[in-house]
Amino acid sequence: MAFYCLLVVLQNLMISLCLETSGETHNKKNVLFVISHPDDESIWYGNLRPACAVLRVPLQQLTIVDHPNLQDGFGQVWSHDLLEEIIGEEVTSHDIHTIITFDNYGVSGHCNHRDVHRGVVKFLQTNSERNIKAWQLVSLNIIRKYCGPIDIWLSILSAKRHGSKVIIINEQPLKSYEAMSQHLSQWVWFRKLFVSFSSYTYTNTLQRISP
Repeated sequence: MAFYCLLVVLQNLMISLCLETSGETHNKKNVLFVISHPDDESIWYGNLRPACAVLRVPLQQLTIVDHPNLQDGFGQVWSHDLLEEIIGEEVTSHDIHTIITFDNYGVSGHCNHRDVHRGVVKFLQTNSERNIKAWQLVSLNIIRKYCGPIDIWLSILSAKRHGSKVIIINEQPLKSYEAMSQHLSQWVWFRKLFVSFSSYTYTNTLQRISP
């Protein structure tokens, strides 16, 4: 079964509220979310399209890449050069100012998540003159990962100790649940439990990527 490397473009997203502690200007900027599987955007923030409808992401701001060298699987190593090329095309096409993706562990340790991170880092390293800023979703330890909304306070405390981190709080966690339910092949009992109790449903910690 074919899976995809996905790039979701949210244009004119006001990111100053979540990034103001890092000194970002209060301007509207184009943000590129680089994810690796059709259900990743539900945990963060044919079945991907109804999920985007739930999340109110216009379909013209969604790019799906179904490439023979970017197939899902723990044994599938994705080319960082290919990812860099695809990311570069999206950045240029949509006048992207900021990229958000996984960190080097990739939340679950999935190799495709980690490859996406490394593809973004490679893009930043070879395009430093473009001054593109990038943020990574911080992976949590097993205890914090499943403590649900309690992690909101733990994340805030952690961010106060580390000035390079910012917190995004999901004000509508039911939207994540509803969006994930659109991925019928993934919507099994343990996935329902994951979305219900996962800290990522309620809050996300972002950290600047230093290539």
